Amino acid sequence: MKLVVLGATGGTGLELVRQAIQHGHSVTALVRSPDRLHPFRDRITIKQGNLLNGTELEKVIKGQDAVLSGFGPRVPVSKADAHLLEQFALALTGAMARTAVKRVIVESVAFLFKNSIVPPAYVLGRLLFPRVITDASAMERVFGESELDWTMVRPPELTDKPYTGKYRVREGHLPRFGFKISRADVADFMIKVVESQSSIRKVVGVSN
Repeated sequence: MKLVVLGATGGTGLELVRQAIQHGHSVTALVRSPDRLHPFRDRITIKQGNLLNGTELEKVIKGQDAVLSGFGPRVPVSKADAHLLEQFALALTGAMARTAVKRVIVESVAFLFKNSIVPPAYVLGRLLFPRVITDASAMERVFGESELDWTMVRPPELTDKPYTGKYRVREGHLPRFGFKISRADVADFMIKVVESQSSIRKVVGVSN
């Protein structure tokens, strides 16, 4: 498949790039600074640009099969980045609509699971990361109102532990006692979803 990876220099994004290459996919990454992609420079197409610019996104997405996004703000979120995810969603959905590329898999946050009791994800998010909750919710709403074939992947706390392939998946819920998951395992799930064309227009919880 021809895949666009956004947020490719972040923790999950780097794993998406690495694993997509291993699966034999053609990868294009749009990044502000390509330095962290140096190890992959001969195996992927790297474009420099702004992920909040719909025109630049459109040029990169045109002719591709799907988009994988590990894009997100740094925590704690500054006031300047308070609406970063929403702005990103508006730019991306607009660009995809203009290119007729419909498939997108987006990394979101488990804090949006209001029905999670163990852990109490939404409560913890409201207490510790209220800006993340507000912005991620707005982002998901933009995708939800689009005509794209989206999948929202909501992991809990992300770690840099190695890939295991042993994680739990639950549609519409965070798996019980799902406190952590490695970025490598999140990337694995996202790539499997795009390959299988599963979980279209679904919200999915993934955890250890």
